[in-house]
Amino acid sequence: MNIETLNADNVVEFIADIFERRGAESYLGEPVTMSEHMLQGAWLAEQEGAPDVLVAAALLHDIGHYTSEFGPYSPDDVEDKHHDEAGGEVLAPFFPPVIVECVRLHVAAKRYLCATDPTYFSRLSPASVHTLSLQGGPMDGEEVAEFRSNPFHEEAVKVRIWDEGGKVAGMKTRTFRDYVPLLEKVVKDFAGAA
Repeated sequence: MNIETLNADNVVEFIADIFERRGAESYLGEPVTMSEHMLQGAWLAEQEGAPDVLVAAALLHDIGHYTSEFGPYSPDDVEDKHHDEAGGEVLAPFFPPVIVECVRLHVAAKRYLCATDPTYFSRLSPASVHTLSLQGGPMDGEEVAEFRSNPFHEEAVKVRIWDEGGKVAGMKTRTFRDYVPLLEKVVKDFAGAA
């Protein structure tokens, strides 16, 4: 299966297959794998009682690391590989805008929080500090205003906070397969509303 053959009936299985094949890849030098990181984000969202769409957004926020043609991150990278845009692009035909925008904006949300919350930068892992420098650093005032103009910016900030929290070695979470019914419902509801 490839991106060109995706539809509402097979997209969740496509994503599950990616998680199963590539989920054990290292995550940016963090003490967790890619799949552990995304599962932890979803788990943290659930623990806060987030709605299904935000649990899904937290689960899928880094899907662009898998779908991007640019390949995985390396600490030696000297430019941003735009996994946020790649992830938003692959999800857009199948998932509601709130999920797509949270995925697309989770990097911008980091830059936003670093500009607007004096304590946020100190909570970044060393890998996040490195990628922040590749991604443009904290936003300036104009970028902050533009970010706030997005109708889903508050949701993207929540996903970003769960993203940063999802880097704990040994954290117990659900498996990706546990989230398949939730993802299928979100996709089905979006297709039905279209």
